Parts: sequence; C-alpha cells; structure tokens
Amino acid sequence: MTSIKILGPGCAKCKATYEVVKKAIEQSGVQAEVTKIEDLEGMMKYNILTTPVVVIDEQIRISGRVPALDEIKRLLN
Repeated sequence: MTSIKILGPGCAKCKATYEVVKKAIEQSGVQAEVTKIEDLEGMMKYNILTTPVVVIDEQIRISGRVPALDEIKRLLN
C-alpha cells in the first residue's frame, strides 16, 4: 500500500492539495493511505521550506504548490 502524506498548516492550498490527492486515488484505484500532517514538529522532520508538500512513500514529490490531478495520478502509477 502506498503511503501519502500532505504537509502543511491547514491553509487553503493545503486543503486543496489534500482534495486533489484523494480524488486522484479514487480515480486511479490505487491502494493508498493518506495522512495530513499539520503540526510544525511533524513537518520539520522533512526539512521543508514551503507548503503544501506531497510525500509519497517517504519521498518529497511536490513542494510549494497545489498539484494537478493528472500529475498526482502519474506519480501513483
């Protein structure tokens, strides 16, 4: 099962990123667990400078922007 983490303080862009990721999982049929990390301590473990961040299987894949639906689908396959 794929592990996906959305890092961000809960801003509008972070929420939009979460929704895009959930929709991409639904459409692609991939088995994935999505976790939101909103606390500063949890985010600092990834040494990030901008949010939102999409982490797939412990690798930072997208940082500082809301990804497109097709982009997430490509990363999942």
